[in-house]
Amino acid sequence: MRIRVHHATTYDYQFPAEGVVQALRVSPSAHDGQRVIHWRVDVDVDGVLRERRDAFGNCLHIFSADQPVTSLTLRVTGEAEVSDTAGVVRGALEPFAPAVFLRTTELTAADDAIRDWAAATEQGEPLARLHALMARLHDKMAFDVTATNVATPAVEAFTHKRGVCQDYAHIFVAAARTIGIPARYVSGHLARPETDAQDAAHAWAEAFVPDLGWVAFDAANGVGADDSYLRVAVGLDYLDAAPMRGARRGGGEERLSVSVQARDVGLQRQE
Repeated sequence: MRIRVHHATTYDYQFPAEGVVQALRVSPSAHDGQRVIHWRVDVDVDGVLRERRDAFGNCLHIFSADQPVTSLTLRVTGEAEVSDTAGVVRGALEPFAPAVFLRTTELTAADDAIRDWAAATEQGEPLARLHALMARLHDKMAFDVTATNVATPAVEAFTHKRGVCQDYAHIFVAAARTIGIPARYVSGHLARPETDAQDAAHAWAEAFVPDLGWVAFDAANGVGADDSYLRVAVGLDYLDAAPMRGARRGGGEERLSVSVQARDVGLQRQE
């Protein structure tokens, strides 16, 4: 599938903000089954935009503004060719051994409820067990955009049985780690056949399976990743793979607006 992405984020500040710095993980990398055709990152204010790799091998852009700003828009446009590899990720840059992804974080810490729930997943080969874990989580949770925010930990979303794709990914990661399976958070885009416009980028999880490597699981949709998933960044949790994180001095209240479009450019729709 050839996926075209348009992603715009605008920050409006109550007063001029100084020292604005944004860390952007919005550019995908090539690996087996994923080829970047073209990709562009633009900022509508003067400043410096530098590109490098972060500790997890993600493409990272750091933008710093040259002057105080009251409004800042970051735009991402690009296309990538994605093949269906049954969720198996090979050929990606892997700076860390899989065991690193057994580490917990505040967002992916498991309590007794998550540990007991994960342990109750049917025994068997790791791949089958992970698919069962994904299916059980999909059935247990209700998708609710009002129930959580980006700072909500897995234990809270699990307790209330509600959340968004970020919460499903955090809970899946937390649960997999409790049964000894390395797991990590993934941010990217999902080209949905029913619509181009989306409220935000998508999130899912990857778990390490012996003899296969990293395999992608989308518990929010109850499926493994296929050629409609464009993988952008990975990490221990959302904070490591967030599309945009920033800092500033002053500025007062901040208003944020996000527009995301991800579509299969070969899909023809009837108006």
